[in-house]
Amino acid sequence: MLSRWASTLALAGVLVMAGTAPAYAGGDPDIRKGDCDLMSFCVGVGTHGSKGGKGREAGEGQQAPHEGEESECKVRKADPQPPPGSLFYEGEGKTVYERTCGAGLTTFFAAAPGADVLAIDPAVLAQQAVDKMKLLGPDVANPKAAGRYTVGVPMWMWVNQSATTYGPNSASASAGGVTVTATAQVTKIVWRMGDGATVTCNGPGTHYQSAQGMSPSPTCGHVYDKTSAHSHGGRYPLTATSTWTIDWQGGGATGQLTEIRQTTMAVAIGELQVVR
Repeated sequence: MLSRWASTLALAGVLVMAGTAPAYAGGDPDIRKGDCDLMSFCVGVGTHGSKGGKGREAGEGQQAPHEGEESECKVRKADPQPPPGSLFYEGEGKTVYERTCGAGLTTFFAAAPGADVLAIDPAVLAQQAVDKMKLLGPDVANPKAAGRYTVGVPMWMWVNQSATTYGPNSASASAGGVTVTATAQVTKIVWRMGDGATVTCNGPGTHYQSAQGMSPSPTCGHVYDKTSAHSHGGRYPLTATSTWTIDWQGGGATGQLTEIRQTTMAVAIGELQVVR
């Protein structure tokens, strides 16, 4: 039984809070259904689906219900109850419950009114702050999907910069009196050019000016040595992958997270035709 609660703690070890007992009408049922307002008198320790560290790409991990969506919740008295001495054990007469909303599990206990927050993991709040930023893949300015480019002519690559596509981007998340602020910035963009070449650029790239003529980009460029005529659709598939580096601080701690976002497109590469 002890190992079961140790496993639950290892799984849930994200937020640990105390609250008052849930106000159940008509006794103490084993299972109740309803929305999250059923838990309006208690908070607790629960799992949090991560979408990243990602190296995480969007779509991994558990997703919170979208705004406006209702989540059916089930509340069950934990069986067996945690053993004396465990984090969840609050003494004789106190009951531990498990609440499930979709894929999320929250464990909470009946505690004295006005109990203080025992512990909050700032790293979890940092991830929640990142989720608020809605970070996107590179907003590619050049090459253009509708453009035509030439073998042997230097291609200049650069991206438009905004809070959601390049940064900086900041957001905060709070719980139990603890606030964590995170700031995200793209630190590199890896371009896969479709012809087997990979170009890593540590900045947004340099905007091409006609005065540059045939010179290569000083910061982010590529030269194709063969046409895309034999590629699917007559174009090279191009992928720009940005690495977001997020620094966070709060709750007496600091840390760093990484997010990966991607943009795909296709470019046509032709040959210069000589007229005689």
